[in-house]
Amino acid sequence: MAVNLVNVEAVSKVYGTRALLDGVSLGVSEGDRIGVVGRNGDGKTTLIRMLAQLEDPDTGRVTQVGGLQLGVLTQHDSLDPDATIRHEVIGDMADHEWAGNAKIRDVLTGLFGGLDLPGFGQGLDTVIAPLSGGERRRIALAKLLIGEPDLIVLDEPTNHLDVEGISWLARHLQARRSALVCVTHDRWFLDQVCTRMWDVQRGSVHEYEGGYSDYVFARAERERIASTEESKRQNLMRKELAWLRRGAPARTSKPRYRIEAANELIADVPPPRDTSALMKFANARLGKTVFDLEDVTVQAGPKVLLKHLTWHLGPGDRIGLVGVNGAGKTSLLRALAEASRSGGEVQPVAGKVIVGKTVKLAYLSQEVSELPPTLRVLEAVQQVRDRVDLGNGRELTAGQLCEQFGFSKEKQWTPVGDLSGGERRRLQILRLLMDEPNVLFLDEPTNDLDIETLTQLEDLLDSWPGSLIVISHDRFFIERTTDKVFALLGDATLRMLPRGIDEYLERRQRVLDAFVPSAPAGSSSHSAPAAPKVSSEAARAAKKELQKIERQLSKMSDRETSLHAQIADNSTDFEKVAKLDAELRELITQRDKLEMRWLELAEAAQ
Repeated sequence: MAVNLVNVEAVSKVYGTRALLDGVSLGVSEGDRIGVVGRNGDGKTTLIRMLAQLEDPDTGRVTQVGGLQLGVLTQHDSLDPDATIRHEVIGDMADHEWAGNAKIRDVLTGLFGGLDLPGFGQGLDTVIAPLSGGERRRIALAKLLIGEPDLIVLDEPTNHLDVEGISWLARHLQARRSALVCVTHDRWFLDQVCTRMWDVQRGSVHEYEGGYSDYVFARAERERIASTEESKRQNLMRKELAWLRRGAPARTSKPRYRIEAANELIADVPPPRDTSALMKFANARLGKTVFDLEDVTVQAGPKVLLKHLTWHLGPGDRIGLVGVNGAGKTSLLRALAEASRSGGEVQPVAGKVIVGKTVKLAYLSQEVSELPPTLRVLEAVQQVRDRVDLGNGRELTAGQLCEQFGFSKEKQWTPVGDLSGGERRRLQILRLLMDEPNVLFLDEPTNDLDIETLTQLEDLLDSWPGSLIVISHDRFFIERTTDKVFALLGDATLRMLPRGIDEYLERRQRVLDAFVPSAPAGSSSHSAPAAPKVSSEAARAAKKELQKIERQLSKMSDRETSLHAQIADNSTDFEKVAKLDAELRELITQRDKLEMRWLELAEAAQ
């Protein structure tokens, strides 16, 4: 029988006049892997702080089993600023001792990229004081994971980690025996790691079996039983449920709930996006040209991030952009934004960016723009405009859009200075959408947003007719909102990935596997034979053909979208529909062959 590690009995916690937790009783046992979700401000962090006995409840009690070894990652670390990374993470262990420990090597490689900590000037001997918040957070996480706690409590562990780091952390936690309680807004991570979910809502905590996908199914079924009203039946949860069920049924673990009953909810739900209709609307708003890049070089100071880049962003394209930190994702967006703002007058250091005449760009950067602290939320949105056209006949007032983004009627009159970081991020996105752009650049839009707000943002983007580029370490958000994934792999090129983020991680793993670090002093391991290298001439030829195929695939994608639109326009002309359908099938066959050739060349170009 599993030992109960922590018991929460009839716990209540009140801040001001608001009850964050009201008579909550829960337990954490050995082997539990619990994900905690809920809106920002509903008490997730308060709950796990009480679990870890970092905060006392107003009523009730929290008890821990005797001798419990607890590891806690909070949003504010307690690292000694005068200490070195070595002192905080490794302690007094000798070099040969920690370098011979497989777990320590794995943690340092997974969180920092290697044993010598590339990116930190003096490696392990770097002093902590001048480091950024993200770097300090990784150090605190490494310190925790190197230990052997019985229970690990994590508050937003994926913050400041890239896609690779998040993937590594998920694998690491899956392999550990420690129990886990984790607050995160990363839905892919929840699905990979957790086997139970706690949903914190209005003072209560609802428990669900399974990961995030199971939670969506179970919550949809619960709401179906709780309400028979049609308006309730048309909620956002059904839309996300439909996407999960159709797009990735393998996400769910076991059919613990009445899946058949839940599936009734999505029987009449269309796909999240009507691609043909959106493409027609996007063409009407944007014309044929959005951004065309011809032999472009992008630099950050003296460092060349991209060179000889020829790329086309067309009307209605929805692009996810991934890559290692520092590869140039944000720099690429900034170069495009500068060209757009200047009407094409400001150009990169080499090459040319052609901007469509009708482009109206909105750029969400990672920095939250400051507004007068006394300005009210609704006033800040109305400063942009009073109503917004979302396309397909959807028009919302400033107040209605505020409510969709979690600002209730009362909250809309809150001064901007009183908002949390996540609420300011929501307000920033709101103001961008109110300006009715036809091109959106979103750089880490999921930062500080809770899952419910992310779902609402995804719903808005589903019907938004325009071109979209998203940079995010939240792979669920990228997969949900975009149709193509491009990657910057650190070799100054931009490559399309037909299989998306899974392919990106595979390619990055091959790069890491090819790098064999030197053995620690005193070790006597034998070197593995080097893999045969592709000649530089063959690699150049492969890269050249790769770029050609990527352009062909991009044109095929545009043609496929156009064919879908023509089929919809001629639905009553059976003969024409048959010809268009035959052309579409042939196009898909050719595309599949090209994608296979692309994968072969990608191997040769490594």
